[in-house]
Amino acid sequence: MSTDLIESPVRDEAPATRKARLSSKNDGLKGPDSSMGSRVRLFIAHMFIYLAALIFMAPLIYAFFSALKPNSEMFSMPPKLVGSELRWSNFADVFSFGPFWTYIGNSFFVAIAGTLVVLAVSTMAGYAFGRLRWRGRDAVFVVFLATLMVPQEVTVIPMFIVMQWFGWVDTYQALILPFAFTAFGTFLMRQFFRGIPYELEEAARVDGAGPIRCFLQIVLPLSKSAVAVLAVFTFLSFWNSYLWPLIVTVDYASMGTLPVGLASFSGLTGTRWDLQMAAAIISMVPTTILVIALQKHLVKGISMAGLGGR
Repeated sequence: MSTDLIESPVRDEAPATRKARLSSKNDGLKGPDSSMGSRVRLFIAHMFIYLAALIFMAPLIYAFFSALKPNSEMFSMPPKLVGSELRWSNFADVFSFGPFWTYIGNSFFVAIAGTLVVLAVSTMAGYAFGRLRWRGRDAVFVVFLATLMVPQEVTVIPMFIVMQWFGWVDTYQALILPFAFTAFGTFLMRQFFRGIPYELEEAARVDGAGPIRCFLQIVLPLSKSAVAVLAVFTFLSFWNSYLWPLIVTVDYASMGTLPVGLASFSGLTGTRWDLQMAAAIISMVPTTILVIALQKHLVKGISMAGLGGR
């Protein structure tokens, strides 16, 4: 029989298949040393990650154990991580030291209401800048984006004067509305919206949908991850805001927020460092729960928000 009539599997197989076969053969020849090296590199990488996490968590760990110390041992020398006794009662004493429940309630109301307003404004503005075509759109967006370069310390005095004109000093609307129209939220949503295929919206317009319907039923449902990212960032911003609530509120006992309330543990007669640490730990619980609950959306939203920009 002629050898020309016999099919050679090596000669006739595709180049990609041949390359994969040779690669697998080479991997088999490398033996256990290669897998052992990869496991060692993976172990070292994990150790670096754990070390970095420990370094970043060290201040939180120290704050937690400091909240359990007696106030007289806060600055003992040499420094000790754990005091002579664990005073869990410090967390309960926080609520009897001042109107701490009022501070928590005000912070929740301001943060939730402010987040809802920012989400509504930023999503609509981001849709207008990213999906609609109108004259001067890019120029207006550049001017709007330039407001990010103005620090808050420069604007607090003009904003306070405006609040006085409106008669809003020491009110919730003064704590919420001045920071409800942020360029950061609009920029984030615009970039995400521009990454959504235009064909989806064009198909809806062919069926008779207008811009509002396209925004509510097509674009917005596809942007849950970006909305989650903006919600977390905005909630943290309102929750941790200190300078503006300190300026625009007068009656701290009824309108103060948590950052302002934390400062109340320092007075003319001294500072209750133990209670202040305990209050700081309590104030971190809601934001920690929020970040953990939305962690999946945060990773996805942050990774996709910068991929737009056609």
